Amino acid sequence: MRERKSLNLKPIQHIRNPNSYIVALLEEYNQWAFPEEVAPQFKGRWRSEVFCVEDLHPLDLEIGTGNGLFFAHQALSHPERCLVGIERKFKPLIQSIRRSLQDGARNARMVRYDAEVPWNLFDNNELNNIFIHFPDPWPKYRWHKNRLIQAEYLNKLFKLQNKGSFLEFKTDHKDYFTQALKLFNCSPYQVIEYTHDLHQSEFNRNNFITQFESFFVNKGQPIYYAKLEKPL
Repeated sequence: MRERKSLNLKPIQHIRNPNSYIVALLEEYNQWAFPEEVAPQFKGRWRSEVFCVEDLHPLDLEIGTGNGLFFAHQALSHPERCLVGIERKFKPLIQSIRRSLQDGARNARMVRYDAEVPWNLFDNNELNNIFIHFPDPWPKYRWHKNRLIQAEYLNKLFKLQNKGSFLEFKTDHKDYFTQALKLFNCSPYQVIEYTHDLHQSEFNRNNFITQFESFFVNKGQPIYYAKLEKPL
């Protein structure tokens, strides 16, 4: 999910000489992935209009799918749940939906949108579980204001989720995790799991290791992990 910037998405129709990923979004995968001009119209209606399921059907969100390894794994492992992924770049967006479809999943959709404002896409209480894995740590102090995890952001995510749902967070950056954990503990969420070394913890048994995560694991670098719950 790296390289998060303040986003001013250029409408697709204004992009000259669209590359193969843009063409794929508009043509080959137009039923499975949606540009920023289309996705907000489904707000409050993802279940009924996109997935064609009942109102109580679980609907999960991954914010920043990268190359889509976890996204495809999650969709395939939980066919009983619907999954939406957000990516701002065309290449990882198409990689994510292509990978999930090739693996046989039909319960996943991708959206080109800004990770900073998912509430433009979903109504309050519309979502179930949310996954945020390895967001840009913005390591320099003057950049910390650009980090995705902020108090207001958590408050707004909380409102989007149904009671009993969880938010899962992973990072390779110690300082980011320290700051995030403080914010988690001051948020409306309840912290139900956390560790400063995921792969040496009891929580590792349920962890899916992506290619990005394996880079740090192979170097012996710890992965920081937290799981928050919206209380019943």
